[in-house]
Amino acid sequence: MTREVRVAVFRPDDERLAQAVELLDSLGATPIPDPMLAVEPTGNVPEDAPYVVLTSKTGAELLAEAGWSPGEATLVCIGPTTAAAARAAGWTVNAMPEEYSSAGLVELLRGDVAGERVAVARSDHGSDVLLDGLREAGATVEETVLYRLTRPEGAGQSTVMAAGGELEGVCFTSSLTVENFLDAAAERGVRDEAVAGLNDAVVGAIGDPTRETAAANGIDVDVVPDHAEFEELACRVVEAAAPSYHE
Repeated sequence: MTREVRVAVFRPDDERLAQAVELLDSLGATPIPDPMLAVEPTGNVPEDAPYVVLTSKTGAELLAEAGWSPGEATLVCIGPTTAAAARAAGWTVNAMPEEYSSAGLVELLRGDVAGERVAVARSDHGSDVLLDGLREAGATVEETVLYRLTRPEGAGQSTVMAAGGELEGVCFTSSLTVENFLDAAAERGVRDEAVAGLNDAVVGAIGDPTRETAAANGIDVDVVPDHAEFEELACRVVEAAAPSYHE
């Protein structure tokens, strides 16, 4: 007999969450949508610079909505999803790292940006790895916060399910989703129980920074995809969780 495989997903409550739910459903899992992030645009746009670095699809879309353009800048995107949003806005993407992370961006650019100004446009929760790495490479870095990420009011029902052993898998897509999950669990008085429940489930983290945040909080991570893409993360979590639930 095949039992239900319930997988929690924490993406913002927009098309990303809808697509995540659709994907998990197509994989035969039962999606448990629990948005742990909300996007609050700042209205800021980066100043002109020889290099512009975008670290998210959300950032690219907000800049496009604001009518911003990279002009003659070398436009660098952290990964395929961000690059696709940039191209949809009509911009040319000049570079993308092999590793879709802040460390990957630094590795990509370290040999080219000495003495150059680099505009980094991203959320208010971006990693210091990117800014510090580019500065160490000799760049003048100008950070523009395009949006703030907050925890939506009422988020956290999945923490109660985790505490009750009612989740077979979870997909963490950033360090902030881990932190917000734990904060929501603490507010409900079930933090320790939720962590224990996660450690009986299959925990997926989209990349090493997210895995490290989880591990630092006592959460054992079972799955880290080769590429920091949600589809690969979800597929691997469901694949890992499903065999345990066949009798």
